[in-house]
Amino acid sequence: MARTAEEVLAQAVQELAPDTAANRLVPRIAAGTAPREAVPAFALEQHHVIRGDRRSFAHLAARSADRPAVAGFFTHLAGGETEALDRLGALTAACGLDDAAVRAYEPQAGCQAYPAYVASLALGAEPADVVVALTANFAAWGGYCATLSRGLRTHYGFDDAACGFFDFFAGPDPEGEALALAAVRAGLADGTFSERLARRHGRLLQEYELMFWDSLDGVSTAGWPW
Repeated sequence: MARTAEEVLAQAVQELAPDTAANRLVPRIAAGTAPREAVPAFALEQHHVIRGDRRSFAHLAARSADRPAVAGFFTHLAGGETEALDRLGALTAACGLDDAAVRAYEPQAGCQAYPAYVASLALGAEPADVVVALTANFAAWGGYCATLSRGLRTHYGFDDAACGFFDFFAGPDPEGEALALAAVRAGLADGTFSERLARRHGRLLQEYELMFWDSLDGVSTAGWPW
């Protein structure tokens, strides 16, 4: 029996969910035991991640211009990254970082492996496969953001504006979900979708996601210009 887009996405989210014990940093922020310096480190790295992902999503949308259902998903994501970048400014400011500090910061390779892989997918992967991989990853990322939003308010004194970046990703995105389903349906209908490759991309995205958190956990703040 042919699988539906709903089945493909639901199974990918379930099977690619990371081990709850794998991420060391997020639970520590949730408990208030992580050093406060982890928060500005996160904000500085995210300035690079968000800009890189936005370019990648725009390129995937352009590559899918002849398939509106697929292009629509990536156009939506690119727009979301623009809003996320706007919200990131409040978190950066709450950390005491100005524009000069953001420009001066040198990103860590382990934190930037994720957007580098997304850029690689944008160049050569089948876009419908990338939709499934990203959907699975976003499920984990949204959970992390919800946890961080609560922890930063409770233990670190960050206000609603500063936590707006996390709230944005933690909240529901019914339009994005509908667009993901439409994109996968298109890939199934025209035969371009490969579940094997989508799972591979999704597995690697989850591993690079954990690399981000592990690298962030070990970032030294000595000499940072804030």
